[in-house]
Amino acid sequence: MTPHQRNLLLLVILLAAGASAIWWLTRPRPVEVGVAEVQRGTVEQTVANTRAGTVKACRRAGLSPAMGGQIARLPVSEGQRVKAGTLLLELWNEDLKARLAVAGRQIEVNRAQADAACHKAEVAGREAERIRRLHQRKLASDEQLDKARSAAEASADECRAARARVRLAEAQQQAASAELERTRLVAPFDGVVAEINGELSEYVTPSPVGVQTLPVVDLIATGCYRVTVPIDEADIAGVESGLPARITLDAFGDTRFPGTVRRVADYVLDREKQARTVDVEIDFDRQEDLARMRAGFSADAEIILGKHEG
Repeated sequence: MTPHQRNLLLLVILLAAGASAIWWLTRPRPVEVGVAEVQRGTVEQTVANTRAGTVKACRRAGLSPAMGGQIARLPVSEGQRVKAGTLLLELWNEDLKARLAVAGRQIEVNRAQADAACHKAEVAGREAERIRRLHQRKLASDEQLDKARSAAEASADECRAARARVRLAEAQQQAASAELERTRLVAPFDGVVAEINGELSEYVTPSPVGVQTLPVVDLIATGCYRVTVPIDEADIAGVESGLPARITLDAFGDTRFPGTVRRVADYVLDREKQARTVDVEIDFDRQEDLARMRAGFSADAEIILGKHEG
């Protein structure tokens, strides 16, 4: 074999080896099949909300004074925790305070006049009785008896009128006090001041009928929260109060919070004609979870309709 033939044979062998290597590396891989042992478990039937739900406080109130006026006192700030009865805002009311003071003084005057009138009536009554006894003994004339009786009756009438004036003054004082209270805004329950829409010396007015305006103070109760989620009307048939649920919130990632269906709305929301839903309220089962909640968190929920052992 000549050197040329040997080199040609070697080249053919190298090409064949390269082609074999390329085929081996690019050949179709067999499908890998995993084998798992079948185990028995629990199968749950669930429904979930169609859109994100919301964490809501059990009590939330948008508060405004019952009358218009200028803000004179604003002793709270946003984020402050308050107790029921805490003064949140007070309008300028010096004129009403003066009117209340006048009503109090008028009561004092009327009571003094009533005391004097009723004392005079007692004296007139005793005098009439004395004249009556004298008349029985023929020591007083009919004219004296009639005069004494008339004086006693007039004095008694004046006593009753004076006491009525006292009651009238007391009612006027109550009216002035009620008018003064309308200038004060107090917390109806324990909570946190979420928002204040007003500053000192600004004027506020109550909302006209049919026109919604921002409340001066937005108060949110703390320590009690629940989730409201929209469930598609096609899935609502099996949902009822007392069913268990799992709640997840974007704020806590994959953490699941156990809950219980509290209420299913009695009507269908049809704001979006193609996606009619029913609101479902869910309570948190664990008291310790409430401390981590904030009103307004977005939330999702799975409601467990039933469980089956598979």
